[in-house]
Amino acid sequence: MSALTVGQKATRTQTITDEMVRTFAALTGDSNPVHLDDGFAATTRFGKRIAHGMLAASIISAALANDLPGPGTVYLSQSVQFKAPVYPGDTVCAIIEVKSVREDKPIATLITTCVNQDNVTVIEGEAVVLLSS
Repeated sequence: MSALTVGQKATRTQTITDEMVRTFAALTGDSNPVHLDDGFAATTRFGKRIAHGMLAASIISAALANDLPGPGTVYLSQSVQFKAPVYPGDTVCAIIEVKSVREDKPIATLITTCVNQDNVTVIEGEAVVLLSS
């Protein structure tokens, strides 16, 4: 793996499908009807079903593991602020930017942002990762 530099960026894009939402619910046990029931979701502030926030945030994990910093990266922490809903059918782009790299240890802090197909920020956060040696 090449050395990380402050400001270096990578992106990963994924369309959130109904099947993904339903599979995520089954895997995690989060069966909140706002995610699964069209009738219930229609009565909420969102007006329709929304994807699980952590499902959308998982695109960040995929970007860290596969793109920047890449294979062997291990999460130490992740802060997440959900800024706008993600709906089934939305395309979410995770943007990873190197904020800092420690000189004494293989640890980096990364700015993590997700935007939808309309360039609306849906997630903001920061990850601290252990870099592969």
